[in-house]
Parts: sequence; C-alpha cells; structure tokens
Amino acid sequence: MDHDAFLALVRYNDDGLVPCVVQDAGTGEVLMVAYADDEAVRTTLATGEAHFWSRSRQEHWHKGATSGNVQRVVSLRLDCDQDTLLLAVECAGPACHTGAVSCFDDAANGGAVASPAGGG
Repeated sequence: MDHDAFLALVRYNDDGLVPCVVQDAGTGEVLMVAYADDEAVRTTLATGEAHFWSRSRQEHWHKGATSGNVQRVVSLRLDCDQDTLLLAVECAGPACHTGAVSCFDDAANGGAVASPAGGG
C-alpha cells in the first residue's frame, strides 16, 4: 500500500496520537509501546527508522538518536480498528531505556508480572 493511502486510514485519538506496539521483526517479541502523531508516522515512513511523540516531554522522538539504539522499521501494520500501529523493527541495540532488550523484561519492570486466577 502506498504511504498516502496508509496514512489516510490511521485513526488518531482525541490527542492526535496513535498507540504503537513495537515488535522485533525476527523473533516477534514485543519490545515497547509508544505513541506517534501524524508527523511521527510520516517521518517513520519517509526515513525507515522509528519516530514517536513523547507525551512526557511533548516533543518528537527519534528512537535511538541519543543512544544509538535505532529501530529500522521493516513494516507498519494497522489493527482491525485502524487505531493502533504494529511496527516490526530490527534493533541496533536494546529497546528499553533501562538497557533491557524489551521494556517488558523482568530486568526493566522489576518483575512486575501477574497471572490471572487459574492461569498458571
């Protein structure tokens, strides 16, 4: 699908953002979740590297610009409601600012894992 047609489908929330689930293109592991506005999605498509919107800093963020841990985007995929993006990426280093491969690793989240009743 061409970029303009893809961009026309993205449904942003009331803040003008779309959640982005970032997944390792090789392993399928979920690495992180971030948000992007229209400009960040366009920049990602144009450059082939992940760009997001920082809600805390209120500024655009090129993943890895400071750390060198850039994420080369292999594909962007919309979910069935067209209000969440899945980015398949190849990473130059850890995805998490803590140094963990994934923001969902025990090393990153302090072991914050729960199982539902009856669920293992």
